[in-house]
Amino acid sequence: MNEVPRGTVGKLAVRGPIGCRYLADTRQKDYVRGGWNLTGDAFYQDEEGYFHFAARADDMIVSAGYNIAGPEVEAALLKHDAVAECAVIGVPDETRGMIIQAHVVLAQGFSGDDVLTKHLQEHVKSIIAPYKYPRSIIFTEALPKTESGKIQRFRLRSAATAPQVSAQAV
Repeated sequence: MNEVPRGTVGKLAVRGPIGCRYLADTRQKDYVRGGWNLTGDAFYQDEEGYFHFAARADDMIVSAGYNIAGPEVEAALLKHDAVAECAVIGVPDETRGMIIQAHVVLAQGFSGDDVLTKHLQEHVKSIIAPYKYPRSIIFTEALPKTESGKIQRFRLRSAATAPQVSAQAV
């Protein structure tokens, strides 16, 4: 409930004639504090005062003190021809608190190995800030999804394991 510096990702809180998430429901106390509606979204404000969406707050990954938006890492991975689809989550790490773990479904004709892992990591570093690259990449046949096709990251989080050395950058 404190304003963060411009350019810093933070949780969006809004006040005014807006809708509330759970009107007349006990969950309302989780989403309204002191007249501020907590949207569950992470934004940053630029120098001109405009707000920019970063991610859902539960998709933010804090690694070595950096706030990293999972969708930004996913967008960088998806720019590579080998990646058909992907989902990014944070997994616990003793040194960094959390690291970025990418679950990648490969495009036809590609096979996941240590060489491709390193190549994808370098690819992400070349597109976005280098500290945002996935330190763990898991190649998978499919991602868990809802009936409407939305990726269920919570299922990846609940099944998260420590990164394997073969899929981790050094």
